[in-house]
Amino acid sequence: MNPRITELQKQAAGRSDVIGLAGGLPADELMPRTELARALAEVTAHRDEALQYGWPEGDESLRAWIARRLTARGATVDPERVIITSGAQQALALVGAACRGERISVGSETYPAAIAAFRQAGAAVVVTGGDAAYVMPGVGNPHGVDQIEPHRLRWLAEKTLIVDEAYSELRFDGQIARPLLADAPERVWHIGTFSKSVSPGLRVGWLIPPAREHDSIVDIKSAMDLQTASLTQLAIRRLLATLDYDALLAKARGFYQERAAVLGQALHDEVPGIRFTVPEGGFAIWIDTNDDGDDVALLEACIAAGVCMDPSSVFRPRGAAGPVAMRACFSNTAPDQLVEGARRFATALERWRRDR
Repeated sequence: MNPRITELQKQAAGRSDVIGLAGGLPADELMPRTELARALAEVTAHRDEALQYGWPEGDESLRAWIARRLTARGATVDPERVIITSGAQQALALVGAACRGERISVGSETYPAAIAAFRQAGAAVVVTGGDAAYVMPGVGNPHGVDQIEPHRLRWLAEKTLIVDEAYSELRFDGQIARPLLADAPERVWHIGTFSKSVSPGLRVGWLIPPAREHDSIVDIKSAMDLQTASLTQLAIRRLLATLDYDALLAKARGFYQERAAVLGQALHDEVPGIRFTVPEGGFAIWIDTNDDGDDVALLEACIAAGVCMDPSSVFRPRGAAGPVAMRACFSNTAPDQLVEGARRFATALERWRRDR
């Protein structure tokens, strides 16, 4: 991440007069606060293992729940193969460590922290032609559309697939495809997380590596952090036993679809001379300005106008190459603020075009 962008976004986050459309945060309103508080209290008071060390691969019951859910979608998964991680981000870092010295293709734009995790671990990140390919089925980040399922057979022909399903269950139509893990288990690194559906603060995700890689990944994880926090693992496990998880997802899909529609209409009405992708799910809309230039300068103009977004260069493995675009997140912003945010973006874009 460009440190200037990080600095600007931190400054904007600390200002109450700036509408935040950056960061990809799940909606505060959807987090099951009461149920989660009860689960945390129960496991803290009654489960000794919640406050003790655990095994690096994670809680057995939670691993079994994840395996059952994937099996219901068509993938035969042994719970012993599931590794509980500190969010999907640690899973990406573990895959990067396994791919040290190799090239990972990520496409022209992708999740910035995946780029960072792979590079930090010693893998080379390229647009195409890698030894492995990083993909996000169902709902991609930042575009919010499925770029995998229409070309499923082509992707299954890849040597190695790093499959990040962070948003797969948050497609607005509720259509969750058969996991790629089901058709190429020996070549797929499968990644999932509770961060988008329950809470990112819990830091609970999972990784299912190819069988031949499992033991070495457990060793790397053990050296990295000993284990994912016992308390949050057991709280999630308790929550899943008492909460209708599918109902939570259904509510979230409808909620985010409504907010996406509000922001999309506001961009259409308020911001001339742009193109944007209508999302199929997830948290954000990808906006193309059709202009070349400095996207950090556009971010500065946005913040000066009272709105913060994510500039396109952070999503691109080649940095600022290509026309300037912005990612606008609708997930954790009220509808009236989404409309006002679009108006402020229009002001910023006009000033940026005039001054560049």
